[in-house]
Amino acid sequence: MSELDSHDVAIRCENLTVTYGAEPVLWNVDAEIPRRGITGIIGPNGAGKSTLIKSVLGIVPVTAGDTQVLGSHGGPLQGDTIGYVPQRSTVDWDFPTSVFDVVMMGTYGKLRWFQRPGKLQRDETHRALEFVGMEAFGKRQISELSGGQQQRVFLARAFVQEPSVYLMDEPFAGVDAKSESSLFEILRKLSDEGATVVMVHHDLIRARDYFDYVLLLNRRLIAQGTTEDALTPANLEKCYGLESDSILIEAKH
Repeated sequence: MSELDSHDVAIRCENLTVTYGAEPVLWNVDAEIPRRGITGIIGPNGAGKSTLIKSVLGIVPVTAGDTQVLGSHGGPLQGDTIGYVPQRSTVDWDFPTSVFDVVMMGTYGKLRWFQRPGKLQRDETHRALEFVGMEAFGKRQISELSGGQQQRVFLARAFVQEPSVYLMDEPFAGVDAKSESSLFEILRKLSDEGATVVMVHHDLIRARDYFDYVLLLNRRLIAQGTTEDALTPANLEKCYGLESDSILIEAKH
């Protein structure tokens, strides 16, 4: 385990094991993610990064072990606990719906049975779109947006839930450098305002710039801690199975 005090922990995984069939995807992972700052989950393809997030969300079955979010054990966690931004590749962007309607879907978890969204929910949706800089796109179909704009919409849908924890699965995949920079500014603002931001990320190049804390994962937990402490040549070599010098050279250019 890390050296975080218990009151500083947002997410805790204890002996977490997940298998698909007979194949282990995560094996005996003990990890802690702090309440403050932006945490990156980093590792090679097939390392179990997305599976770790889905385990925390309760949307994949856990073979063994336990996850806790803000002290609550396992199971699907919604509403003001977790806002989830999935991979863009898993979303049907051709579905005929508007930007505004997608974001307003984030308010549904706070409605009573059979209650329809009203003025309050519409106002919250407008505020969320304004927060991510998409207020001028409310009437657009989601299929008409660029990759970066689509990610902003899904971030707004999470934001309108007013969660304490944001879980994001490869939010920068398929977006250009300018959009990536703009998205990161929004995430940093959320973090500065007290939210826990956790991001699956595949690219080592910007890891030291983006993250305050890192989980280095390859089916097992290789290392966790501040970026300076975790992203050492020895840990990177152990995680990626390559010569540490070549990894560091790649991550600097």
